[in-house]
Amino acid sequence: MIARPAMLAVTLLTLAGCARDGEIDATGGVAITRTSCPAVAVPANTGDITLFDPPASRDARAIDVVATITNVRSTCDDQGTDIVSSATFDVIARRSNASGARDVIIPYFATVVQGGNAVVAKRIANVRLSFADGQTRATGSGAGGATIDRAVATLPADIREQLTKRRKAGDAEAATDPLAIPEVRAAVARASFELLVGFQLTADQLQYNATR
Repeated sequence: MIARPAMLAVTLLTLAGCARDGEIDATGGVAITRTSCPAVAVPANTGDITLFDPPASRDARAIDVVATITNVRSTCDDQGTDIVSSATFDVIARRSNASGARDVIIPYFATVVQGGNAVVAKRIANVRLSFADGQTRATGSGAGGATIDRAVATLPADIREQLTKRRKAGDAEAATDPLAIPEVRAAVARASFELLVGFQLTADQLQYNATR
């Protein structure tokens, strides 16, 4: 069953460039275009979940269900005043006991992180895994999304100028990375976002994933 996308309101940065990424421009500089769409990823240790029976056991013989997030896909429409980004993914699961039909519901999150460490929005939904009688495998899917206000996403003109200013070799400022300037780095961080999806794990489940 596909869950309804969790729509998250965030802001993002847009920097326009004439050359394509990695190309050498006419001045000898390297062109880098910053997209307005958020990066989409699965945070470390949240892409797998192991359920035990009994729940408190961590013995390999007690493993009941193992599920994994895979095939993460993203789309982004950045042509309007609102930028709409979405992510979908599949969940593949296996169970140890194939007897009887069984549904397993696993919670997952879709969250937006600003500047690499600040959670600014989060929604939790569920993915349903339906095991048929006699079958050890099941699949499901989930989705999350973000709505971006382009007007709020624009960097101040002075910051944009420092980032996009052409610098000639030999000039003193050419040896300085603009992102080394605290106010520039802070402005870019405020405008940098990620759309992250993963299983909503308990502290114990997260520790299990990190140490297994």
